[in-house]
Formats: sequence, structure tokens, C-alpha cells
Amino acid sequence: MAGASEKIRYCDRVDVSAFLGRWVRSDTKEEGWYEYMRRFDYSEEKARLETIEPQIHIVTAVSKDSMTLVHQLPARAGNQVEYTIHMDGEYHPIPEKIFKTARTSWRANSDATWRHVFNEEGLMCEQHIPAKDKDLILRYTRSLESPTAIRIDIRVYETMEGGGEQVVQSAVRYFFRMPFKEKWLAASAQFFSGMDVEENLRTCVKWLRAAKAKGADLVVLPENSNRDRDYFVDGKPCRTKCYQMSETLDGPFVTGLQATCKELAIWACVGVDLRGAISPTVYIAQVLIRPDGEVEGLHKKHVLWDYEYTLFEPGSDEYQVFDTELGRLGLLICADGIVPEAARVMTLMGAQVLLNSLNSRGPDELRVHIPLRALENGVWHISSNAVGNPKTTGLLWPWTGGSQVCSPLGERITASEEEDDMIIGEVRPWEAELKRCTWSDDLLAARRPELYGIMTRSLIEVPVAAMYGPAPKELPFPGPEVVKVAMMQLSRTHTRQCTEWMTRRQISYAKRRGAMLGVLPELWCFRRGEVENDPKEAAQYSAQRVEAMVAAAAEESMHLCFSLVEEDDGKHFHSAYLVGPAGVIAKYRKAHLSSSELKWATPGDCLPEVISTELGRIAMMIGTEVWIPEVSRCLALEAVEIVLHPTDWDSVEAGEMAATERAGENRFHLVSVTRLDCPGRLGSQTTLAGEYISGEPIPLMRYAQGVWARFNLEEMILVELPRRQAHCKMMGDYLDVLQKRFPSRYEAVTKPTVDLYTWRNTTKVRPGDYPDGEVVYHTGAMGLKRKYNVVVE
Repeated sequence: MAGASEKIRYCDRVDVSAFLGRWVRSDTKEEGWYEYMRRFDYSEEKARLETIEPQIHIVTAVSKDSMTLVHQLPARAGNQVEYTIHMDGEYHPIPEKIFKTARTSWRANSDATWRHVFNEEGLMCEQHIPAKDKDLILRYTRSLESPTAIRIDIRVYETMEGGGEQVVQSAVRYFFRMPFKEKWLAASAQFFSGMDVEENLRTCVKWLRAAKAKGADLVVLPENSNRDRDYFVDGKPCRTKCYQMSETLDGPFVTGLQATCKELAIWACVGVDLRGAISPTVYIAQVLIRPDGEVEGLHKKHVLWDYEYTLFEPGSDEYQVFDTELGRLGLLICADGIVPEAARVMTLMGAQVLLNSLNSRGPDELRVHIPLRALENGVWHISSNAVGNPKTTGLLWPWTGGSQVCSPLGERITASEEEDDMIIGEVRPWEAELKRCTWSDDLLAARRPELYGIMTRSLIEVPVAAMYGPAPKELPFPGPEVVKVAMMQLSRTHTRQCTEWMTRRQISYAKRRGAMLGVLPELWCFRRGEVENDPKEAAQYSAQRVEAMVAAAAEESMHLCFSLVEEDDGKHFHSAYLVGPAGVIAKYRKAHLSSSELKWATPGDCLPEVISTELGRIAMMIGTEVWIPEVSRCLALEAVEIVLHPTDWDSVEAGEMAATERAGENRFHLVSVTRLDCPGRLGSQTTLAGEYISGEPIPLMRYAQGVWARFNLEEMILVELPRRQAHCKMMGDYLDVLQKRFPSRYEAVTKPTVDLYTWRNTTKVRPGDYPDGEVVYHTGAMGLKRKYNVVVE
């Protein structure tokens, strides 16, 4: 029988399965923390930042011998890692992904090791911390204070000269249980904010209450919900007036929203124009407010819409993701979604749900940008736009509404385009981990991040720098004023001989119509499935077709683009060719393969090359690569003028959304020619770069124009492409969609897929695989803690 003085291990008197679940570190409930931080030479300001930094532990398995958890540090570029600790009293390496971002005391742990053991107080973690010529020992002891609270006792020990230890510093931190919601309701409310800020606050509160009454867990409200932007003096934009009439985080508008969120226990994402630290700096911002009334985070709009550059300062902070019980959230504002980088980077940081506040008069938002950012990234996208226009003089274009809840597969719930409205949609964040789409079983795995390095090069180091701004009188690259291109829409029919004959007649007809260049569909001379069934024979036939096409180009004195099957060293490639009177000008092996192509093809090892030809700067891409925004972006940065795109539309969205967006967001001409039997049931399409000439209707400024062929009809459409259009990168008087980028913030696009901080890269566990409790919101002193995390500088 054990003696009465023998200490009983914590795990022998407490059911350790109570540790299972999702635990969020409190940013208010702590004792002695600042004193502890000072020991490691942290100033009060740095200590505050460390105190409120989000940290989440998701314990997915536990026993007396080990514990497995997902450790989330979202403020550190979305860092999250799964690891197992062993309660054997032995020292083990600290997981590298955690240690390499370590701060405060951990930084001094030169051995990068720790040990764990259940003692009588709880689960103890020990590290050796050399500091100021002393050997210190840091011990964190975790114990359950209640079913919803974990207490962390932090003690620093100093080794005595005569042996033994003494406590020289102590502190206490807490983690609270906050289980994931596997599905939840999102609300998006749309309205117009007038000049009266108090009235606008009442409007916001009204919609928050309405959303709560419908059972919503989160509400997204429009950009500048605080007030209409009447920041003009004598008809000219006035930054001083803008500053004077904008909000602060501790002002009545934001704190009024915080109080309502706390009262209702609801999340809110609200657009607010916020003052910077120094007049007249104002940022277009989004404030993410928690159900306990605290500000979880802030996003300052990176890409401004045209006139906004005359009043506001663009944000340039690193993109952030926010780990919540609703999943990993990312924030973007209106024109941030006109370009591809913001949504893409946050997706690569593990965002499952994008929250978008808009103030847009452009129909392109609800038609293209909002649903496409969901589809191309495989994430949820919840948008809220302003709607209507009460003015009767001046600029009468209305704000277009059309707020949406979009699923990763493009399923949409859409609000009115004319009236105040609110929509409610169910969000299942873990579906964003599947990354399945119409063309790939894994759209992230289909990416080739090692090829996208140009996206992180500085603005002045990329070839497109010669094309920034309006188109000059004399273009920097040689070529004709107009390139006449024939979209030659046809597919394999009847016999191969018949298809060859029809192809030759199309080429001859295009030449007689004045075409300088003809584009044929993807694998046009094969029946559907024929290549996959026998790629070797398809490659042999393709070699003959290349010779025939070169001969046709020479005979007709024109250029031709098409895709075929290529064999090299026993491997098969889906290759595009550009041929001219002198022979083959360029060849591109498709680098991003669809799931069906992976059954027979090998991916190429480079992006398409931008070729300087007698027709201008031309590049090719093939089929489903239109879905990968990095491909087109890299071509644009290489100063392409015309992109030739043999394709086979996998869906109607591939043409109406993806192709339209690629031309518009990059301002190049995109010639997409599809097979007659394409699954998307859509005809060929040329999307024009467009040249902004000032005074354009707002929809025409933003929405790339197009020329279409009819579906499933053999026809040839001749399109004239003015080269100077591709040399105008302006979408307005101030917005250059290539120059107004932040390459230093795009490093995630070049990060290997296996190293991304996505949930599926981190663990195979899903919520529901382990027991957890009920959601309980723990409230603190409102406004005390999070304000240090969202200082507007």
C-alpha cells in the first residue's frame, strides 16, 4: 500500500480525455505575465502584442502516455502544425515549424528540446533556458480548472549553487474551450449608408439583430458602412475632410458594433473607413468583431478602386488569416478581389472562408469576381455590397447589390440587385479542404509553385513595367497595329480524312478573310477519349498533323496555333504549337494537367514562353490552365499582348468567368477556341484587353468585353485585336491592375504545396473525430485587449 505522503499523478486522479477538443488562449485572463515577459527583455508594448497573439490548441487524441494536438499560430503567416508529445520524462525535439517562429523565452532554448510528464499538478512541459549566465528551467503545467478552462501555471526556476531549485518568476495563462462548428449560418446584409453616422450605426445594428433572429453565426456588412464618401471640397477630393469624417477604432461607430456583437453573441465583419495615426491618412478597412465584442482582426484594403487613390492610403500589411470556431477566415475588400492575389494568398495560408465587404457599382463583382474567387480557390466566399443610389443629380449609377454566399463549387445564394436585402446561407468550412472541381480532383496539387517566381519580383524588375499606365503613342514592342485572328471552331467528325479536309478549308477561308493568325481547339483532330485510350498512336498521328499544319501555314503565309499529343523519350505531353510560314515558332508542353490528362500525359517543366513575333508578343496556354490565375498573371508580368488558348470548356464558368477574368485582371487579349463537343456547352470566346479612355460607363471600365462563337457549330469568327489595348493597364484614371500590386506579400504563391499551412496538410483529423463540448463565449473587459493587435498606423 502506498504511503500517505506519496504524490498521486494528475492523470491517475483526473480523466485526461477531458483535455480533448479545441482550446483558445485567452487574451485577457492572465496573471504576472508582463513581469514574466520583462525577464526576457520584452518591452510593455511587445509584451502586449505577445499577450493578445492568437494561439489555439486542438487536442485530437490523449492518454496517460501521449497527447496529439494541432497547434495553430495564425498570426505567424497562418502557421499550424500537428505533433505528438510523449509523457515519458525524456527530452525530445520541439517541432521545427513551431520552434522556428518561437518568441520570448522559447527563443533562448538553444537545444530546441522539451520534455513532458504528468506530475501531481497536471501535464508539465519543461525546457532549459540559458539566460544571463544562468541555467534557468522553464516549466508550463497544464491542468483543468473546469470543463471549459485550462490553467497554465508558468514558473521559471533557477538552479541553486548548493543544489536544488528556487522559483524566480511565475505567471498564469488560460485556455478556454471553443469547439469548431462543422456547419453554421452566414448572413450578408446589403444597404446604402448615408451621411448620418449615428443613423448608419442603427442600420447596422438592425441588420445584426435581424441576422441573429434568423440564427446566423456571422454577418458580413458592406464596405464603408459608417458613411457615404462625400469627401469633396469645390468638386475635388479632399483628404483632410476624409480624415476628419472617418472613424477610429475606439470611436462610437466601432464600439457600438462591438457592444451589439457582445449582446447578441454574434460575429460581424464590417467595412469602416478608419483614420491612420497621422492626418490625413485614412484606410479603407474591415473590422472583424468576435461574439464577445472584441476586435479579432483588421484588414486594410490593398487594391483601391480608382478614385479611392485620391482620398485613401492603400494598406500594405501582410495578409492574415483568423482561426475561429467557424473555421479559418480571410478578409478582403471589394477591389482586392478584382485581382487574383489576395484571395489566392489567403487560400494558400489555409483560409476556408473569405469575407468580402464591397462598395461596388460594377456588375462584374456578382457576375465574375465573387463566384470565381470561390471556384478557383475551392473556398467559401461571403460578400456584402452596397445597393441603390438615393441621389437624383450627379453620378447616378447605382451600387449593384447582389451580395452572395458562394460555396467552393460555385453554388450561390444571391441577394437583390436593387433593394435592401439580407441572405442567409449554410457554410460547411471543411468542404473547402476537398479542393475538388470540374477539372481536377485537387486544384491545389495541380499548381506548380516552383514556376511562379516572377510574381514575387519587384514592380520594376518585371518586363511588364514597360507597359504600366496608359498606352503610349509608340508601343515599346514591335508589331502591327491590329492583329486579325480567326477563331476556327471545329472538332473531329466522321473520319480523320474528313476532319483534315475541313481543317484545311477553314485555314484557307480564314486567310481569304484577312486573318493573320488562326487558332484551333484543344486536340481538335481527335474524338473525345481517343488520346487517353492510345496516347502512343495519338502522338504518331499528331506528328503528321504538325507537319501538315506547318505546310498549311507556309502555303497561306499565316500563323496557326493548335494543341496535339507529343511523345518524347517514352513520355507523352499535351503540347501547344505556334507555327508560321518559316516553321515551328514555339512549342509549349502543358504544365498544369487536369485529372483526366494525368491518366496519359506528363506535365511540362516550365510555363509558356512569351515570344516576340512579327505579330507582337504572344504566348500559349492550354485548356484548364485558364482556371489557374498564376499562369495568366505570370504571362502578363512577362509583358504578353495576346494569349492563344486552345481549349475544351469543362464548364460554362470556364469561359464566362475564368477566361473573362484572366483578360480583365491582366489586360491582355485572350483567344479561347473550344471543341464543338465541349462539356461546358459554350462557344469559342475572344476576351479583349480593352483600353481605358476616361469617361467610360462604370460597367465597361471593369468588365472585359468579348466576341463569341455559337456552341456546337462549325464556324470561323474573325476578331481584330488592337495591340495598343494590351499596353493600357489602367482600369480607371488611377488604378493600374499590374502596377498596384504588392509582390513582397505574395511569397505564399511560390511555397511548395506540401509546405502550405492548410488544415489538410496539417492533419487528417476532422471536427467530429474527437469529442468536444458546447460553444460558450467567454467575455472579458471589452476594448481592453484586442486594440493592441489592430492599431491603425
